[in-house]
Amino acid sequence: MATTEHGPLAGVRVVELAGIGPGPFAAMLLADLGADVVRVDRPGGSGLGIDPAYDLTNRNKRSVLIDLKAEDGAAKALDLAERADILIEGYRPGVAERLGVGPDAALARNPRLVYGRMTGWGQDGPLAERAGHDIAYIALTGTLSVIGKPGEPPTVPANLVGDYAGGSLYLVVGVLAALQHARTPGGRGQVVDAAIVDGAAHLATMIHGMLAAGGWQDRRGSNLLDGGCPFYGSYETADGQYMAVGPLEQRFYDEFSALLGIGDEAPDRQDITRWEELRTLVADRFRTRTRAEWTEVFEGTDACVAPVLSLREAPHHPHIAARSTFVEHGGLTQPAPAPRFSATPVSVRGGPARPGADTEAVAADWEVPGLAGTRKDTTG
Repeated sequence: MATTEHGPLAGVRVVELAGIGPGPFAAMLLADLGADVVRVDRPGGSGLGIDPAYDLTNRNKRSVLIDLKAEDGAAKALDLAERADILIEGYRPGVAERLGVGPDAALARNPRLVYGRMTGWGQDGPLAERAGHDIAYIALTGTLSVIGKPGEPPTVPANLVGDYAGGSLYLVVGVLAALQHARTPGGRGQVVDAAIVDGAAHLATMIHGMLAAGGWQDRRGSNLLDGGCPFYGSYETADGQYMAVGPLEQRFYDEFSALLGIGDEAPDRQDITRWEELRTLVADRFRTRTRAEWTEVFEGTDACVAPVLSLREAPHHPHIAARSTFVEHGGLTQPAPAPRFSATPVSVRGGPARPGADTEAVAADWEVPGLAGTRKDTTG
């Protein structure tokens, strides 16, 4: 499967040392944008994750099998790195070095290589060697503390805020910025240390500014954007579903309150001391109709209200469907590549890469004949 013909990153070669979570997602994003991403899988798989046939984070990639612990494993991986623009790994600090595929070894073979490192805690610091997951990373950055209701435990936002927003997206920005530098006259390769704690903290930059200015209270559920505000949140409907409400600007709020039918009895929204009264009024009103009925009421207005859809419902919403925000490929419904480009359109070109299925093709395309003898292992 050729993967270098579509998208703004056509011609960019990426080596992904197989892992789980934010590293594979970052590599998927690069592949979605047209890069030729070769995932280096280990024989037998990682022992974690889902059936490879359904692992959408491995779409648009190719896979080769290399046992990095074998005598010739590191040499094979470095042969790929020598021909790559970017390498991504997500091991704990020091592991890549012990395997013989660390930054010094890779950059010695390819001085213009961008070596992207994806970790939770970063490459240094007291916790660098410790195990962790998304929830711990966003906990220590303060990011988790702002999500949820007052008096209740913080709400876990799946693993979207840490792993993917604070991790994957920052790694992609980092390696692409470093690639730009490497391709300038006199530029060279470098190591990109993408830590989820750094990215998750950076995501809250605006909130820290508001906190410093006195416009944000350092307690959960007390602010304009964290659920504390009665006109920025979600409300249950008569059928046990929910509507999302967000008319922050006055003109949008005026339309919202009129359509909800509370315009004459609602307290002044600027009076924070009456926010609970307003919240109760809004909640009681939403419980009088179903989600579908309220959706019809607010359809085509600027009241900033939307139904809260499930994962299976979302692809069928008229707007989402019209934009093809979700696509079907190989029988799997999945989010389409994003963002969109006018001159170099992107698409889902291939399904999840099966471990080792592309070894011979990559050996030929990348001119690494030593790979061709590696056995295939299309696990799953």
